Amino acid sequence: MDTQSIILENPAQMARPKTSLSPKPVRASETTLADLMSPPDANINGTVFGGRILALVDKAAAVCASRHAAKPCATIAMERVEFLVPIQLGDLVVVEARIHHAGRTSMEIGVEVHAESMLGGPRRHANNCLVTMVALDAKGRPSPVPPLSLETRGEKERHAAAVRRREDRLKNR
Repeated sequence: MDTQSIILENPAQMARPKTSLSPKPVRASETTLADLMSPPDANINGTVFGGRILALVDKAAAVCASRHAAKPCATIAMERVEFLVPIQLGDLVVVEARIHHAGRTSMEIGVEVHAESMLGGPRRHANNCLVTMVALDAKGRPSPVPPLSLETRGEKERHAAAVRRREDRLKNR
């Protein structure tokens, strides 16, 4: 056996090298943004542009990832964007982001978008999206992020699903 070999205590260590960064709970980086949709946000039919919603999704994901990493983060990918119901001019849009998975330098952020009429009525689930963000060092290169501390059953389920999606993406490269 080569003296340079690394002995792993368990296979899970292969997926994530040991780091001096302390684990952080999901709740530490949860992010909520809200914005009132006005005429520049909408098309001639009075519904909000999808691109406007994606900009809010990207902003919420960036804040969530930056809170977790404690450094600037950049968007790598958006996937599984689903527009479920139209958002109307005058609606309040509430965007909620939470981290599902932290890799070595990247993070999967789940984002949900809700819309509510300022005149009353139920809050409508309008959009889902998964955003992959990468943490950046001072030179703009990928930088290590803290591991996640999973505290609830829901967090563990979202994390397991994110790991499966990541494995599928790596297989299909």
